[in-house]
Amino acid sequence: MEEEDTITESSSGRLARRTYSGGGESRWVDGGEVDSDSQPHWSSIGDDDSRGEYGSLRRRLVKKPKRVDSFDVEAMEIAGAHGHHSKDLSTWATLALAFQTLGVVYGDLGTSPLYVFADVFSKVSITSEADVLGALSVVMYTIALLPLTKYVFVVLKANDNGEGGTFALYSLICRYAKVNMLPNRQPADEQISSFRLKLPTPEFERALRIKETLERRSSLKTLLLLLVLMGTSMVIGDGILTPAISVMSAVSGLQGEISGIGTGVVVVIAIIVLVGLFSIQQFGTGKVSFMFAPLIALWLFSLGSIGIYNIVKHDISVVRAFNPAYIYLFFKKNSTDAWSALGGCVLCITGAEAMFADLGHFSVRAIQIAFTCLVFPCLLLAYMGQAAYLIKYPDSAERIFFDSVPDVLFWPVFVLATLAAMIASQAMISATFSCVKQSMALGCFPRLKIVHTSKRRMGQIYIPVINWFLMTMCIVVVSIFQSTTDIANAYGIAEVGVMMVTTTLVTLVMLLIWQKNLFLALCFPLVFGSVELTYFSAVLTKVLEGGWLPLVFATIFLTTMYIWNYGSVLKYQSEVREKISMDFLLELGSTLGTVRVPGIGLLYNELVQGIPSIFGQFLLDLPAIHSTIVFVCIKYVPVPVVPQEERFLFRRVCPKDYHMFRCIARYGYKDIRKEDHHAFEQLLVQSLEIFLRKEAQDLALESNLNEMDLDSVSVSSREFGNRDGYNNEELRIPLMQDKRFDEAGTSASEDGSSALPSSVMSVDEDPGLEYELSALREAMESGFTYLLGHGDVRAKKNSFFLKKLVINYFYAFLRRNCRAGTANLSVPHMNIIQVGMTYMV
Repeated sequence: MEEEDTITESSSGRLARRTYSGGGESRWVDGGEVDSDSQPHWSSIGDDDSRGEYGSLRRRLVKKPKRVDSFDVEAMEIAGAHGHHSKDLSTWATLALAFQTLGVVYGDLGTSPLYVFADVFSKVSITSEADVLGALSVVMYTIALLPLTKYVFVVLKANDNGEGGTFALYSLICRYAKVNMLPNRQPADEQISSFRLKLPTPEFERALRIKETLERRSSLKTLLLLLVLMGTSMVIGDGILTPAISVMSAVSGLQGEISGIGTGVVVVIAIIVLVGLFSIQQFGTGKVSFMFAPLIALWLFSLGSIGIYNIVKHDISVVRAFNPAYIYLFFKKNSTDAWSALGGCVLCITGAEAMFADLGHFSVRAIQIAFTCLVFPCLLLAYMGQAAYLIKYPDSAERIFFDSVPDVLFWPVFVLATLAAMIASQAMISATFSCVKQSMALGCFPRLKIVHTSKRRMGQIYIPVINWFLMTMCIVVVSIFQSTTDIANAYGIAEVGVMMVTTTLVTLVMLLIWQKNLFLALCFPLVFGSVELTYFSAVLTKVLEGGWLPLVFATIFLTTMYIWNYGSVLKYQSEVREKISMDFLLELGSTLGTVRVPGIGLLYNELVQGIPSIFGQFLLDLPAIHSTIVFVCIKYVPVPVVPQEERFLFRRVCPKDYHMFRCIARYGYKDIRKEDHHAFEQLLVQSLEIFLRKEAQDLALESNLNEMDLDSVSVSSREFGNRDGYNNEELRIPLMQDKRFDEAGTSASEDGSSALPSSVMSVDEDPGLEYELSALREAMESGFTYLLGHGDVRAKKNSFFLKKLVINYFYAFLRRNCRAGTANLSVPHMNIIQVGMTYMV
């Protein structure tokens, strides 16, 4: 396995030494990419006149050292074009968004008063007011410490360009350290505007040591991936348990109010409510949150109002619970029972992870405002009101929520509680959709159909298969347990497990990316991690009483995601090993050993470098091949969004007469791939024309500059060339004109033009370029054909048994039943040619 992990996409030594005219073996880049610290060797060129004519030009002329299989032109990467970044919302827009978060993010937290004290005091008997005040103090400080301090003020700031969740943290770490298991990262990816981050500085040795350690040891990469997958699995488990416990808790209020209603009736009603809840998910998060937000706002106000009523009427002295000494008295008096009761106390923060996981649907400021100004105070008042009622009526612990509601308000509150329980489920359902989408984009989940439900906010999605799976599992859980106590035991393990994973990843972000002081960075896991470990030790004692359920769910999803990632990495490494040698194509000649017919063939593959082996299969199976071949690679990079103008990279694969190119289409894990294939084809051809023109212009510019007889330039190059490590002939050539020059006026381009020979400025008259453009247009008129490989992945015969079992059966099963490549790539079925191929891994 370690040998396979070391495979990188480098070409053979023979190819590295081979050069040919027209083949792009060097990368033309903009001068802005040059290290600003290095002293340019043109700084003392010639006299003042020479500097006037050529100085400004040469400061922008950059040619990097030749390297194998690099890009000639990054076709649509234009400096300064960052229009994709959303502007800061206005105050009213932020407040409106904060209001919407109530319907999606805070439903789960808001309904926790339905079952927290009922579960706590099922383990601890109320014999004095110290028991009630101690439990209340634990709940209050838990909410203040974890959701408020940890998530609102720290974790939300660790977002990945507005995206939250465990996979967002993982992608953030992947950008700073090459820990992704799939070795397809390229230097050009780091030029994406949303990718650019402050790298660890050389003087900050700790961050560099962490980065190097993570990149060097494959075991740490695997451990980090497993940690992320475990967190994601726990979130999906939350998506199953949250609807079950919320709806059951609300509906169970009927048992004490109406005689004759037994557990069976409650279960049936709960199932009906759950079916209705999951049936409306297809309408989208935006519509759901807009409909649910007013109800949750009313629910929170009712919680606060009833809490104030109970405090004033029964015992205003509950404010003593703000004194943390009651926590000590609670444990001193109840010892083991108090430890067990922590499993109920932790339920007061269920749904806190949704604040981070659902961040892509909203914004950091909106979530912070909603929690600090409304959710937090209403929850404190609700728990304080229940505690005041319990001090006066300690026998009401089993039905504390509904018993504490004034009789005249019971039915309105019951209806509101039932609706709020449905809404509470929405938080973790939306978080589950987001986590699955992110994991799919980063190659850790089988491909599924994703429906984007909002044209304005692309983070709002709906995944039908996951939705109906969650519904089925919720019905199974409710039918089996039929009790909120057992579901609560399971719920606590899933919730605390996710929080522990988040704490670990945020700590790594602090050390590696934020570069915080070591003491401050370690305080985060010491404070919050110790609290979470304490709760985790308490809920683990309930494994046999329902706590086994989230562990089973987490194991199933973790296994599925890791098998998919493991198989995908092995398949990719197999393609790298078996790619076709460039020497072989050069020996075949420009006809490729077959007949070239007019048309453009788009060969989809996963390689970012080299010729995929599936191309050889097409040459063998087809009687002819298209006159223009474009190797298209759909690649996800660890950023949320890739701007449209930075999406495509182009390069020439072989000499000009081969008419073969590579196009890499880069997407972020939040990007929507809904392009119409006609629009994609048109955009691709336009980008290819830009590439050809730039290539011709750069080559002509290099040729003419090399022919200039400038003694001062020659002397200066000899004097400074070796100092910077560049050869004399490696002049620096611009990638393309910066839009900023076009917007500012034509003065910059006119100055540059005056210094160039006339032959350079007449690129359109180049017969070679005109021939290529006419050939491209002719091929486009003949139509596009999509060349796809239908791959079968099998383990080698000499592989060990477990690997054969995983690849030949489990991974093969997932590939057969996931979304097909044609549907996933959104290509027209009438224009597809597929060939089969087996990858031995």
